Amino acid sequence: MAIKNKAITFSYDDGDTQDIRLVEIFNKHNIKGTFNINSGLFGKEATILREWREISHNRLKMDDIKYIYDGHEIAAHTVNHVSLPGCEDDVVIREVENDRIRLSEIIGYEVCGMAYSSGGKNNDDRTAKLIRENTGIKYARALETNGKFSIQENLYRFNGTCYHHIEWDKMFSLAEEFLKMDAKEPSIFYIWGHSFEFDIYPERWEMFDEFCKMISGKSDIFYGTNKEVLLSNDWK
Repeated sequence: MAIKNKAITFSYDDGDTQDIRLVEIFNKHNIKGTFNINSGLFGKEATILREWREISHNRLKMDDIKYIYDGHEIAAHTVNHVSLPGCEDDVVIREVENDRIRLSEIIGYEVCGMAYSSGGKNNDDRTAKLIRENTGIKYARALETNGKFSIQENLYRFNGTCYHHIEWDKMFSLAEEFLKMDAKEPSIFYIWGHSFEFDIYPERWEMFDEFCKMISGKSDIFYGTNKEVLLSNDWK
């Protein structure tokens, strides 16, 4: 594999049925993503109100995730989508490690990544330390974004570059900047969100398809899962 200094990776939470369409877009453009799943919520049907619109928030069934996410990465998201800072130490460990173990058993490979669940202040130093010292998790993405491409030292409270729905316009401008970069050091463009959010403005499905077309197929960029980008030195 040729050494490259730029990498693009995506991360999507909750395991919603809209992930099926999202995976199809990724596969169309040879892009990889990481999907963070709550193993205690398989098959749960619900709606969610966003921007005064009621959106489907139905979770995929357990038997479907192995083939739907084939070629991509499955990562943990706590068993029950809880906010970890408000939990006792043993609950933090159990929610993360039980989710990781169950997902590993379902998909047939060792899950080693996660994204913190719930909104607001969903991560802190205490929970990160508990996860690092008591689970098999090797990286954990936080809720916050920083608009940067630089490598981060603390992989247990890792910040994404941008959040696709809230920072939609910023995502496009950052992509243009990233594509033009002549990177002298390893640089990561990390985009995250929830696939159900595309249904708030359905036209964004097509726009996101065009976005993926725009950023894909570049010879100086490595396209990988979170695990491949954050934990491997093969691309840089």
